[in-house]
Amino acid sequence: MGVLSSLYTGVSGLTAQGEALGVIGDNIANANTTGFKASRAEFQDIISKSLKGILGGNQIGRGVKIGAVNPILIQGTTDATEKATDLAISGDGYFTLKGTDGESFSRDGSFHFDREGYLVSNDNQRVQGFQADDKGTIINKMGDIRFPRALTPAKGTANIKLDLNLDSRIGLDKLKTFNPKEPFATSDYSTGVEMYDSQGNKHLVTMFFNKTADRLWSYHGMTDGNEVTGGKAGELAEVMTGNIGFTVDGKLDTQVVTKSAFNFKGGALQNQQVKVSFGNSITTDKGDGLDGTKQYGKESDLISWSQDGAAAGTIVNLSFNDEGNLTALYSNGTTQDLAQIGLAKFENPEALFKVGNNRLKEARDSGSPSIGKPNKGGRGKLFAKSLERSTVDLALEFVNLIQNQRGFQANAKTITTTDELLQEVINLKRS
Repeated sequence: MGVLSSLYTGVSGLTAQGEALGVIGDNIANANTTGFKASRAEFQDIISKSLKGILGGNQIGRGVKIGAVNPILIQGTTDATEKATDLAISGDGYFTLKGTDGESFSRDGSFHFDREGYLVSNDNQRVQGFQADDKGTIINKMGDIRFPRALTPAKGTANIKLDLNLDSRIGLDKLKTFNPKEPFATSDYSTGVEMYDSQGNKHLVTMFFNKTADRLWSYHGMTDGNEVTGGKAGELAEVMTGNIGFTVDGKLDTQVVTKSAFNFKGGALQNQQVKVSFGNSITTDKGDGLDGTKQYGKESDLISWSQDGAAAGTIVNLSFNDEGNLTALYSNGTTQDLAQIGLAKFENPEALFKVGNNRLKEARDSGSPSIGKPNKGGRGKLFAKSLERSTVDLALEFVNLIQNQRGFQANAKTITTTDELLQEVINLKRS
């Protein structure tokens, strides 16, 4: 009886509209959930009855059902925060997490360090990233991101770079003979540089320069005799000597080390190898002589200097940059990359399986994750100290709520109308 079929059609409408209201309610409930993507219920009609069989046409529908509930994967608004471990993705990538239930993925970047030093999500899933070697170079090895050791090891100085100007106006009749007992009085110019031994102890090395001929200078590096093996307290001990030469137009031409004796006390490495460079010399280094020390007709002066050693240091700050690199700042002034966030990309991210707690898992139709570095291969860019807001548009959700409410009421009216018609049928016997 056709009237009965309309009853079941109305029931299918109530079911579908009720499920759609559930989807809208879920969207509204997650309006403030970090990284949440709003979903949409998509309706499909139920196979109909044909009055003419296989000839087609003249079909009566059998109702409606929810064919799919698909997330709308649009970019959420990125809000700046003040937390160093907050991260937001702009693009198609997903954070990779590992826990007791295996590997999962998320857009929620509200991370923190747990008591064991691991970077984790709010439900204690460990964040995965590319590891760094001992020198701070990111390598292609995925693993848990962990808080580094609190004390970074000391590093002995291996290279010292000086950029000076040595006064060419000193006449050959005013040349001085260097005397290590009276270095300041018997040198034409002196300046100090700092360096570190193998245990991270700082030492001041005073450089004394003497003009020995036109365009030719000698230098002597001296430090406190109480700090080196064989030295005497209260006197300066010589740790290096050498010569530097210049071209007729004042460019650095040659640089030669004639003595290197960095033998510091206290159990430090003896005969520490330290390379002292005055620039890119023409003859010695096959350079152009433009970078580094010069000899011009102006007062001798130290322009800049640098060295690559460091004392042992403790961590004073941790931060992510927009490439996803976790960098540590140590009390000795050095910085080092510790890891880089890894992002996953899917061919069909709409098919990922929700497991709650803002996490998703790989499904058959989603494809396998392609994990790589941020901003590579279409995986999206990272924003440090930021979080991605939910994509729920409350105004739109309320409009959809009204629309589905009316649909639910209309289907309920179909049922009540059908009930009234059936009552008429029952009344035929009474009459």
